[in-house]
Amino acid sequence: QVQLVESGGGLVQAGGSLRLSCAASERTFNNYILGWFRQDPGNEREFVAGITSSGGSTKYADSVKGRFTISRDNAKNTVYLQMNSLKPEDTAVYYCAANSRWGVVSVFHYNYDYWGQGTQVTVSS
Repeated sequence: QVQLVESGGGLVQAGGSLRLSCAASERTFNNYILGWFRQDPGNEREFVAGITSSGGSTKYADSVKGRFTISRDNAKNTVYLQMNSLKPEDTAVYYCAANSRWGVVSVFHYNYDYWGQGTQVTVSS
């Protein structure tokens, strides 16, 4: 079973940047497709970005394209989310997730088997 631990969240002003990290316990980390999702109170968990097991393909939600970048370092069992030009509407709890059942990045949270505990990102205006 994969254990995922996020870090890097915090409070930032609009226009600022944060880099989230998600470290995995699994030695076969490079077999997993990884995704970042976010959720704020009253809303469903929404897809932010995803990356294939090799890192060769990525997908982004329209709302973050051009501002966020997902990457992974399989040697360190870690996936990253670089977030630039942050907006107040980016405020949410951010979760990383992993799945080994699909060959492509899925935007649906129910296709992911393992989840981290989440890290809060707050963007002030």
